[in-house]
Amino acid sequence: MSKGTTIKEALASWEQKSGQKAAEAEEIKLLCQIPSIEKMDASLSTLTNCTKLSLSTNAIEKITNLNGLKSLKILSLGRNNIKSFSGLEPLGTPSRNSGSATTSSRR
Repeated sequence: MSKGTTIKEALASWEQKSGQKAAEAEEIKLLCQIPSIEKMDASLSTLTNCTKLSLSTNAIEKITNLNGLKSLKILSLGRNNIKSFSGLEPLGTPSRNSGSATTSSRR
């Protein structure tokens, strides 16, 4: 089995393709990484300006490391392997984020 892509690796690739710095971007799409992202690691904490983060179609099982995402309004996690919706607490109440965290899981 191959090793999954880390968030740090995916962000570096995104920066190279987009020509933007991830730490300054408002929208970041890390969809369909090959190999898939398996863990939401601490690299997410660098995305302080990100308002929309798309991590759909990967192999993420657990929602973690959202503490640094102070500007986040939309979190897309569809088509992952999410087993529970715990880990969203750092995002605050739905009124703070207009209830727009979108998540779904495949089984």
